[in-house]
Amino acid sequence: MQHVLKEIKNIEIKTHRLVEGLLTGAYHSIFKGRGIEFSDTREYMHGDDVRAIDWNVTARFNHPYIKEYIEERDLNLYIIFDNSDSGSFGNQKAKRDFMINISASLMFAALKNNDNVSLVMYSDQINKYIPPRKGRKHVLKCIRELVISKPKGATSTSAPLKFLCNIIKKRSLIILVSDFLDKELETNKMIYRLISVLQKRNQLLALRVFDPREAELPDIGYIELEDPETGEQALFDTSDKKFRNEYKNNYKRFTEMIASRLRSYKISMIHLNNEEDFDSALRRYFKC
Repeated sequence: MQHVLKEIKNIEIKTHRLVEGLLTGAYHSIFKGRGIEFSDTREYMHGDDVRAIDWNVTARFNHPYIKEYIEERDLNLYIIFDNSDSGSFGNQKAKRDFMINISASLMFAALKNNDNVSLVMYSDQINKYIPPRKGRKHVLKCIRELVISKPKGATSTSAPLKFLCNIIKKRSLIILVSDFLDKELETNKMIYRLISVLQKRNQLLALRVFDPREAELPDIGYIELEDPETGEQALFDTSDKKFRNEYKNNYKRFTEMIASRLRSYKISMIHLNNEEDFDSALRRYFKC
């Protein structure tokens, strides 16, 4: 327990300057408009913003009407954390450690913004769900779960998406933190139908954490590789240039395919190198 508490304290110290210095402002800007919910319509008055005109109601009554909105004061941030075995991979440090720091930073930004925080941990099923609540104690509880949990199973992106479709009742911020090494992302159309349902009412953001060693194999002769999620082992000749190029091209094609499909649903995918400092990676994306 002392080790866990020390680890949580180290995470809080590392993320403090990032949150205080830039992430809270970026949190506001990247999710602008997220705290507005439709309330009612009324007749247009001189000086109203024409962008708020409800054209359907206007056509029905042959007179301009505008939409009115109210501010949602209790916003929910859902951190969807990939807890599969592939997160254990890393040359200098595990992808999982990087993902924990990123997740903690976003939770502290939400805390500073007085938003509710929720954690959903998944692999091939839902491993842990902590419902949205406010407060420092609650955020530290979520981070504790990230620290003490052990990676297990393969990645199944459909699992948390189905879960979220059933539990989310109000507009929320949903951030997927994963390496997105999921074969179903290429073949399972249901995943994208679920994404479409969630995106209609919520704001989604995908944070893809990768290790450079995954993208390109070194020329080191015969090596035996093991899939950490399935345990499958195979022998490869990395001195074969054709094989190395094929591996590199397939990896690039797969990641570009996922990013392209998400863009079609107006979802940004941020690619984060786990060999970088996590704060530098976020600074570059948020341009702060």
